[in-house]
Amino acid sequence: MKSHENLTGKHVVVVGAGYAGLHAALRLVPHVRVTLIAPDGHFTERVRLHERAAGRPDVTHPLRELLGPARVTHVAARVTRIDTGAARVHTDAGPVIGYDRLVCALGSRTAEATAAEGAAGRLYTAESAPELRKRLLGGAGALTVVGGGLTGVELAAELAEFHSGWQVGLVTGGEIAPSVSAKGRAHVRSALRERGVRIEEGRRVTDPGDLDAEVVVWSAALVPHTELAVAAGIAVEEDGRIAVDSALRSVSHPDVYAAGDAASVRTPAAGRLRMACATALPLGAHVATAVVRDLSGREPEPVSFGYLLQCVSLGRHDGIVQPVRADDTPRGAVLTGRPAALVKERIVRSTVWALRTAARHPRLAGHVPGMG
Repeated sequence: MKSHENLTGKHVVVVGAGYAGLHAALRLVPHVRVTLIAPDGHFTERVRLHERAAGRPDVTHPLRELLGPARVTHVAARVTRIDTGAARVHTDAGPVIGYDRLVCALGSRTAEATAAEGAAGRLYTAESAPELRKRLLGGAGALTVVGGGLTGVELAAELAEFHSGWQVGLVTGGEIAPSVSAKGRAHVRSALRERGVRIEEGRRVTDPGDLDAEVVVWSAALVPHTELAVAAGIAVEEDGRIAVDSALRSVSHPDVYAAGDAASVRTPAAGRLRMACATALPLGAHVATAVVRDLSGREPEPVSFGYLLQCVSLGRHDGIVQPVRADDTPRGAVLTGRPAALVKERIVRSTVWALRTAARHPRLAGHVPGMG
């Protein structure tokens, strides 16, 4: 992006400090005044939450370290209302913040399970990883992960590897790891069974109370954090994600943009993008470019994105790296075992490194692979 003298004094508010929001804020700061609104003072590596549940001490990084070299203003508050008519954001800390453009990047969460009476005390998700960790250290018994997607697989493998006193099971309505190739799926089954995980495919669970387990870890689906957008009258798709055009601009409010899991994005190469870190980072980069072009009086360009890999950890010493086509369908080849685990770890580490690079050298961030 090229800086533009007419942008002096323009103000962009970014709501959410996840992968997309934080990256967007860091990419915007050389061009406009940026305010990042997020209640917590840290960035959470969401792709490591299964490691946190298994015993990793921390998976967060202080925002002051990531934002310190940049000129992003962090407001530690929750947004309570978006007033699109007045172009203002209301917060629970008191400040009402005006904007020239707003970027909604509030991400997603694990969909809540409908728990029967008595199930709530034993029900956890990836987001409650610290509480789950404490519970697992407090005794042993049966633990069931619900959901056979990649997040559920990583949780089951990690928990079984590091909490051997627990009998870990995984239940899924379809087949396990449906997004990878048959060879990759066979390796997932083998790796889980080696760790003592009981796999039950083809069983759809809607109520955790139906499971005979002391602990249930719900990992069945993700839903977007877009309640504020809905309340503000911003158009959303059927799944609740904000409806955007090809440049990530709201179809109902042109001064509002969305990125990451909160946005419903389609590209010619990939189709509709899934919720993931792999999509959030490049979308954060693109939304920054689009906003700068918009404020400069130029038409934002459409987002271009295609998938390359799916990376899955199976404990600390095993994993899968699944090459995929641009539309996320698996290719025949697959890397497994220790080499795959090392590749996955390097990719995860590179994410934080890239964010730090964007903070210290924002004009170089666009040259970092995977960062837009």
